[in-house]
Amino acid sequence: MNKVLLALAGFVSAGLALNTAPAWGVEKAATAKAASRKPAAKKPAARKKPAVAPAKTSDEIALAQSEDATRVSAWVAASGDNHALPYAIVDKKSASLLLFDATGKQVAHVPVLLGIAPGDDASPGIGSKNLSEIGPAEKTTPAGRFLAKFGVAAGKQRVLWVDYATSVALHPIPKPGKPKEKRRERMLSPAIDDNRITFGCINVPIAFYTRNLSPMFAKKGGYVYVTPDVKALEDVFPRIRIQSFANTGG
Repeated sequence: MNKVLLALAGFVSAGLALNTAPAWGVEKAATAKAASRKPAAKKPAARKKPAVAPAKTSDEIALAQSEDATRVSAWVAASGDNHALPYAIVDKKSASLLLFDATGKQVAHVPVLLGIAPGDDASPGIGSKNLSEIGPAEKTTPAGRFLAKFGVAAGKQRVLWVDYATSVALHPIPKPGKPKEKRRERMLSPAIDDNRITFGCINVPIAFYTRNLSPMFAKKGGYVYVTPDVKALEDVFPRIRIQSFANTGG
């Protein structure tokens, strides 16, 4: 009996030895293998590209408004001179346009491009001249009150005719245009003097023309009031003098 017990004890001891040895050997081998590995080289951090500010749109430009435009706006609203039609005030001194609906509510205020030459009158016969025949001093945007309606210009382009007789129209920047003129850059710049580039027409942003002005003027047209460069406001809009006189109780 003792011999059997001793044999069993020897068998258990051998089993424990067998179970323990491989585990130690694996751990030792794994440790040696890990020690032999070289640390992985760190990848250089990717450089972030500098953020590029998006180009400003016509709606994000801070626009000024001249006293002339303010007075015309007040006069039209008080007198109902627009006859229940939408209207726009082209403020030449700030190179911008204010758009109003038929009720007199202001809808938009956008930058514009104007005639190269300052001036308030169109040259006689300019409407019958080719563009190549128009001299620098004749490229003016005339001041005044105009009943504007849509029509077709050269090249079958649909435009809002401000004054058909003198070929003054309101339309977006022509495409493709002349790259050297940089009309879009001029329109979006904060300066006012560089907005003088056209032959006399009034250029407006395409989004404004499509979304705002065209739908409002499409059916019956509307009025366009162009403020002066040089002349007194009352000389261009005599009814403002009458309105001012009435307001003072004279």
